[in-house]
Amino acid sequence: MLLTLSVGMVRYLLGDLPTVVDLEAMHDGGQALTLFLVLRALSSGCAALTGIEAISNGITAFKEPRSHNAAITLVWMTSLLIVMFLGITFLAHQIGAMPSETETVISQLGRTVFGHHSPLYLMVLAGTALVLLMAANTSYADFPRLAALHAGDGFLPRQLTYRGSRLVFSWGITGLAICASLLVIVSRARVTSLIPLYAIGVFLSFTMSQSGMVVRLRKIGQLRPGEEVPGRETVMRYDPHWRLKMFISALGALCTGMVMVIFAVTKFASGAWFVVLLIPTLVFIFFRIHYHYRDVARLLSLEGVPVDVEKRSIQTLILVDDVHAETVRLVNFAKSLDHPWHAVHIAVNPNKVDLIREKWHKRIGEGELVIIPSPYRLLAEPLRQYIEGLQARTPGSFVHVIMGHLAMDTFWEQALHQNSAVIFNLALSRMERVVVTSVPYQIHRNGLAREHSAEAHRDH
Repeated sequence: MLLTLSVGMVRYLLGDLPTVVDLEAMHDGGQALTLFLVLRALSSGCAALTGIEAISNGITAFKEPRSHNAAITLVWMTSLLIVMFLGITFLAHQIGAMPSETETVISQLGRTVFGHHSPLYLMVLAGTALVLLMAANTSYADFPRLAALHAGDGFLPRQLTYRGSRLVFSWGITGLAICASLLVIVSRARVTSLIPLYAIGVFLSFTMSQSGMVVRLRKIGQLRPGEEVPGRETVMRYDPHWRLKMFISALGALCTGMVMVIFAVTKFASGAWFVVLLIPTLVFIFFRIHYHYRDVARLLSLEGVPVDVEKRSIQTLILVDDVHAETVRLVNFAKSLDHPWHAVHIAVNPNKVDLIREKWHKRIGEGELVIIPSPYRLLAEPLRQYIEGLQARTPGSFVHVIMGHLAMDTFWEQALHQNSAVIFNLALSRMERVVVTSVPYQIHRNGLAREHSAEAHRDH
């Protein structure tokens, strides 16, 4: 791009700079130069600045001293941005570039400066595409890290703090990919609709961060020379230039706040209304999550609470749907625990009750089999009522529910089974002093055949 601007400026000074040809421009009609139009142009131009927050979000990725290295990078980035933005604006005006749905202004500039079939023109297009690709990648690098910081403070789900096998925040990347895909589909991939959504959030964060710097610098100004006070993330030290820095931050907050308001007003009908409603909604959700984690931490705290640690009796239940090889494993597991146990069958099909009772006495031959009627073919509710009755007869005891789970080789085979364990887990997890154990029974065709052969040999 710097080469393009240099060649364009040389051709302009030599009077050899042509104008754009073969362009299907958008003709929206002229508008009077009003204050509203100037403010709208200002907000649209400021959208070009929305990439610099990638540095502030990624300070933790810099080498030490992080703040110094990030500041140097920011100076280089803003310097390049100013040079390219002013250069493109000047040359685009000289060549008569116009907004078009079929060709960008940068493409018009490169085609006019280098020629339509020039390799340098193709390099301009390829370089721009690569920059945009890297710009899209910054969201996947910064958002998961930022979300992890908020989740660590309890304002987002704690799963966003977990790192995957590649040492990245996998949950944040997955969530961002889903939300971005939905936005592209809803907006029909129109950049003019997506920019307001992005710019309002960015300039809001600019305003808040710079306002936070004003507060921080004011606290620094109240310190004595040489005094240090630990802050939330870094140590605050007295700075003799705190007034100048506070003025710059306040001016920046004022400017970015004005741009945010201008964007919200001028782009309101173009899709900005969505962000205006979304941001307060997200803030409300963030605080609800924070209050939830705070309340859970308070309820889990043992401070000032007498601890009651003592041995309690355990009643073990085996959930039986039918009597087969899986049932034998459940009985063996229950007997290994050395606690009183009995089997329970929810009679959703009354016609099977006598057959199941007969199989139990013939194949198991021990333990009690309790039949719980379920005339409305419910699974969880009759079991809950039965457990409540057990707990009423022996207050303070634990009820241990053991259920089977068929584990198949493939996902589609697993989907062919009822998987009622999920229903029982959801129903029993909210009951006091009820523990659920799921005992998987692996179904491997070859292994199952060998197991049955071994059992037949032992029986023989």
